[in-house]
Amino acid sequence: MSDPIKHECGIALIRLLKPLSYYQEKYGSSLYGLKKLYLLMEKQHNRGQDGAGLGVIKFNPEPGESYIFRQRANGSGAIAEIFDKVSKKIAKSGNENQVKDAGYLKKHAPFVGELYLGHLRYGTHGGNSLDLCHPFIRENNWMSRNLMLAGNFNLTNVDELFQLLIDLGQHPREKADTVTMLEKMGHFLDEEVQRNFTRFKLEGRDNQSITKLIAENINLESILKRSLKEADGGYVMAGTIGHGDAFVVRDPNGIRPCFYYQDEEVCVVTSEKPAIMTGFNIPYKEVKELGPGNALMIYQSGKVEEVNIIPAAEKKSCSFERIYFSRGNDREIYQERKKLGYLLAPKIVESVNYDFKNTVFSYIPNTAAVAFYGMIDGLNDLLDDWKANEIKKLGNNLDTAKLKEILAFRPRRERLAVKDAKLRTFITDDAHREDMVAHVYDVTYGIIQNQKDTLVVIDDSIVRGTTLKTSILRILDRLHPKKIIIVSSSPQIRYPDCYGIDMSRMKDFVAFQAMVALLNERNLSHRLQEVYNLCKAQEHLQKEEMKNHVQDLYAHFTDEEISKKIAEIVTPENIHAEVDVVFQTIEGLHQACPNHTGDWYFSGNYPTPGGNKVVCKAFMLYMEGNNSRAY
Repeated sequence: MSDPIKHECGIALIRLLKPLSYYQEKYGSSLYGLKKLYLLMEKQHNRGQDGAGLGVIKFNPEPGESYIFRQRANGSGAIAEIFDKVSKKIAKSGNENQVKDAGYLKKHAPFVGELYLGHLRYGTHGGNSLDLCHPFIRENNWMSRNLMLAGNFNLTNVDELFQLLIDLGQHPREKADTVTMLEKMGHFLDEEVQRNFTRFKLEGRDNQSITKLIAENINLESILKRSLKEADGGYVMAGTIGHGDAFVVRDPNGIRPCFYYQDEEVCVVTSEKPAIMTGFNIPYKEVKELGPGNALMIYQSGKVEEVNIIPAAEKKSCSFERIYFSRGNDREIYQERKKLGYLLAPKIVESVNYDFKNTVFSYIPNTAAVAFYGMIDGLNDLLDDWKANEIKKLGNNLDTAKLKEILAFRPRRERLAVKDAKLRTFITDDAHREDMVAHVYDVTYGIIQNQKDTLVVIDDSIVRGTTLKTSILRILDRLHPKKIIIVSSSPQIRYPDCYGIDMSRMKDFVAFQAMVALLNERNLSHRLQEVYNLCKAQEHLQKEEMKNHVQDLYAHFTDEEISKKIAEIVTPENIHAEVDVVFQTIEGLHQACPNHTGDWYFSGNYPTPGGNKVVCKAFMLYMEGNNSRAY
């Protein structure tokens, strides 16, 4: 993706199902769980560059002993910083022999426990302060009232949930989805603990025995059902309770990803499947996907079960995970990204007027490499058809030289642009900074035939088009091609996301800019006000009654018309090459990624009612000249 955007966070949870001494004897370290969590978080580093956090629960502590530990850090080096600090704290807890003894570490060392929760943060808004890093903790002197929560989620109805807390009699300290859910779950956890306390007290149990009975009888399923009843959004929330129960719950549309694995030694949960496979050397088929609306319950007793919390709706897993966000070393994601490139081949061939001889194919940035491989495969398949026809034309007079010439013909593929990771655009004034940005990529000179070759470059997606205009197209033009065709392996991004991707403002999308420009050119600009009025008229309706009227604006134009206008918008002044832009179709996206059909940012078809509310609000804010977020 040439336009960098922030996106979904990542989680990693490990529950050790054996005593610490077991791991010391089998693997040579009582820090087995901590080391594995570090590996899982590093293998998902792509999911969080703004900060990270670690939480640990130590089971069965004596009164007066600490049993909940947390370490957080912000910045791109957060994971290393966290584990460096934790390692030093553990080392200081005893001498050289003591820190190798499982029993000693269990009783005396911080961060050595049975339950580990890690989080990687990509802040879609709110800054990068340490206070915003998960996990969040709701503390209490009652062990079973302590709640630690981390997640990969965005809720569209935080205002509504915030008001529900007020109606319950609370005075929330902050209006944010994480804090709101922490307090909401905490409220129902408190009620569950109190219910059990009253029950056992009436049975004549003493207070100390009641504490243990509460931990054994908490109805975690009921707490989650009550807490998530009104939640609207995409989420995977992972939580731990002070006595040792843990849960990971997924939204009913399966928007955000979640995978888990269990054997007799561990139960592991992550946002991406390959992290588990690599961290524990697990075969692909043994890693399970957590079902939409389901929660994985991991009890202090060691029992693990997947239960339904909210009835599953139509599955609309985020397709951007497949296009770009998730690491490409997942077998299915790799194949899907290749398929996205493959399906573009016929449109590309039309764009170059079937002139393979004078066309060079490449990709930018590196994340588009897999789609590039698929594109080349598609081009080769089309060439095979051409070769077959050319050979047929030779008839019975097969000339060996001519036959070799036909068979040898293949697409010209080159790596023409390489990002200079050492270059930093430290100059802040716009005029000179733009010049610096144009040098972020180095190019390979001498490959392109001046003013003769067409250059086809594939990208994962085009969001704002800013990097294309200020950098990439200027650099590619220095190679002196006749024409530059930018190919996006994803469809046009037209609508805001509200489930965890930092794409919230309409004016930022180059596809939206293109649509508005076309309305103005064709004397249809009055439609903007008309749609604004429709959105405004339903502003106070329940979210379930709202419609996405912004779709009506795009309906005036074909995809090709918008693509052509995008090409005009992203073309910098004073470049010599003609510029064209080719996008994947929504149909092609679904063909390539059949199990991840969430496409709201392309189609405007949101999987939850809150999505329609957000898109209408985003459009109204645009019309009002307000740069605020819509959620």
